[in-house]
Amino acid sequence: MQLAAALLMGAVMLNMPQAQAQQLAIKGETVYTMAGAPIKNGVVLVKDGKIEAVGAANAVQVPQGYVTYTAKVVTPGFVDAHTSVGLAGIYNIPADQQQLEKTAPIQPELRALDAYNPQEELVEWVRNHGVTTINTGHGPGALVSGQTMTIKTSPDGFATLMDTTKMIAFTLGATVGENYNSPKTSAKGMAMLRAELQAAQAYARKAANADVSKRPDRNLKLEYLTGMLDKKYKALVTANRANDIMAALRLAKEFDLDMILDGGAEAYLLIDEIKAAGVPVILHPTMARANGDSKNMSFETAGVLARAGVPIAIQSGFEQYVPRARVLLFEAGVAVANGMTQEQALAAVTTTPARLIGLEHRIGSLEKGKDADVVLFDGDPFEYTTHVCAVIIDGKEVNKECK
Repeated sequence: MQLAAALLMGAVMLNMPQAQAQQLAIKGETVYTMAGAPIKNGVVLVKDGKIEAVGAANAVQVPQGYVTYTAKVVTPGFVDAHTSVGLAGIYNIPADQQQLEKTAPIQPELRALDAYNPQEELVEWVRNHGVTTINTGHGPGALVSGQTMTIKTSPDGFATLMDTTKMIAFTLGATVGENYNSPKTSAKGMAMLRAELQAAQAYARKAANADVSKRPDRNLKLEYLTGMLDKKYKALVTANRANDIMAALRLAKEFDLDMILDGGAEAYLLIDEIKAAGVPVILHPTMARANGDSKNMSFETAGVLARAGVPIAIQSGFEQYVPRARVLLFEAGVAVANGMTQEQALAAVTTTPARLIGLEHRIGSLEKGKDADVVLFDGDPFEYTTHVCAVIIDGKEVNKECK
């Protein structure tokens, strides 16, 4: 990590409250490990920020001195695979809107790290509703808006940074033309993207020249696009209309991109094509407003895709009014009410997004050795009247609501 970024992280950490790790015994009437069947009367032991053991109460001995938590339901911390929290702020004013740079439509070199505010109130907002990890960064609205980064929502801020560059964010559709003089049509947008990716291919060939004198000058834009072509970064492509989704699939095939489809309002029209391409979907919020490119969205899409075997994650999404992030567990609850099973919905906010961002070895399930990110509920997590009783990140209590 570059020195400037490290100095920034240190400065921020000095001004942020540091939660204390404990040795914990978390007991739940139902424990959803997401690594097997739910455990009735289960126990999760936490030591030094990691999960020490998981099992039924009659099989897991709680050592003396462990702080005990009890809950109706225990789940892994939720993972939001696409958000702009920390760049897009809660007040919806120019000073806290850092997620979309409107001076140029293609800017893959923009780092989320340079704009993320760990003290933004929306970080606490999503944390208090069970989200412990976010893949956040530059939002929809540009052909290439910039990068995403992955970080825990802990009050420890940059100390919980997991990856500085995880994906490159794209957008296809009418919203791009609303923000830039060019492109104004889908065809022009695709032509611009193909030209930039071809330029990145040429840049990569020249950069690999054995003769150092013939290598090109460093170009950050092409460098990051080359990293994506080399599958160092995934292409996160927001597309909602069926024709834009098909254009995204063609782009991924032409340039052999490791692509994730984001948004997907009309994905239910292209299930066979999406499956054939092997592309996972980070679905738009199930309760998003049905207008613009998303006017044909359906509450049933999450369930339809899940039943078809398409890897599906649910995101908190982005709104144009306050607050700017939806409640992820409510979005999953609406999906359950419209065709998804409880287990599918839990996977869509835990194991699947963890896998999509390449961190399934650390987060997304309650298993020995993984990060101790745990959420406690006083009832069914997807019921509107249920409360998040406590949130634990890396073995530290960061939120406690229930008595």
